[in-house]
Amino acid sequence: MPSRTPSAASGGASRRSFRGLTVILILALIVIGVPALYGAFQGFDRTTGGEVAVVRDGGPLDDNRVRQIIDPGSGVTWIGWWSQMHRYPAQQRFYTITSDGGHGERSGVDVVNVPSGDGVNMGIEGTLYFALNLDHQTLKSFDDKFGTRKFRSTNGGTYYPWQGDEGWSAFLDQIIRPVIDNDLRTQINNFRCAELVSSCALVQNNSSQQGGTPQQGNNANIAKIQNAVNTSLAEDLKATLGADFLTGIHFNLSRVTLPTEVQEAVNQAQAAFAKVTEAQAKVAQARAEADANKARQDGYNKCPTCAEIEKLKALPQGITVYAPGNTGGVALPTK
Repeated sequence: MPSRTPSAASGGASRRSFRGLTVILILALIVIGVPALYGAFQGFDRTTGGEVAVVRDGGPLDDNRVRQIIDPGSGVTWIGWWSQMHRYPAQQRFYTITSDGGHGERSGVDVVNVPSGDGVNMGIEGTLYFALNLDHQTLKSFDDKFGTRKFRSTNGGTYYPWQGDEGWSAFLDQIIRPVIDNDLRTQINNFRCAELVSSCALVQNNSSQQGGTPQQGNNANIAKIQNAVNTSLAEDLKATLGADFLTGIHFNLSRVTLPTEVQEAVNQAQAAFAKVTEAQAKVAQARAEADANKARQDGYNKCPTCAEIEKLKALPQGITVYAPGNTGGVALPTK
């Protein structure tokens, strides 16, 4: 069997080496090129008219700092390789507290229950209106402080505040809601139950309603609470959040209600008062009829002829014979 020459052996080794190098280069292109191509495509993004975005670096060799702010309604913008967009609402938002299930920020019935000055738990319903501060430096600070942590929602999940409606609602529930509750508790405690809901006086001791100046209208007192909450809420939110991250803050207090058991007692009291009023009306009617009969009789006593005239008026029509004092003196018309 002929032996291979040194040149042939070295040529075969070179070809194998070249094929191996080619395979390595192809694998390198796949490992590096595909992610790079994906990162390039993902490196362009934009915002809609109702959102603002905080962009954070996210490349394998980058830090995780804020790279830029993209204003609402932007065109296609280069945000860098593998950067992350934190999208926040740019329009006016609201946080609703209501007993109308499914219409508030939390599922089901959601009412703030706080005690009045005389210890009755009042149900408060209302809506907080606000907007996120769109100043770029303020947005960076907001994302540093709140956009890098998760918040637990009422359904038990945890979200970043930029993760859609679920994340934003979770942030509001954990950070904003306690401030609202505290401000309402402080202001409601300055008024008695009957000063906010008139019917509350029906089921309270009269002694608690005596003294002091006459009560003002419930609507006026509710307006006072609303104004006081709006005065304190902006400062309290700034102190809690650490900066003016929210603007255009306004709370609309829409309704004050009584606890279920108190409202039931009020309904029973109102029903009892209605029965008393009905009975009093009947007594007054009977008294008026008695007075009228007495006055009529006094008139007849003074004028016997008038009594006879009234008798004649009371007779049925068609009478042809009338003989007072004679039982047979009334003749009815024949058919």
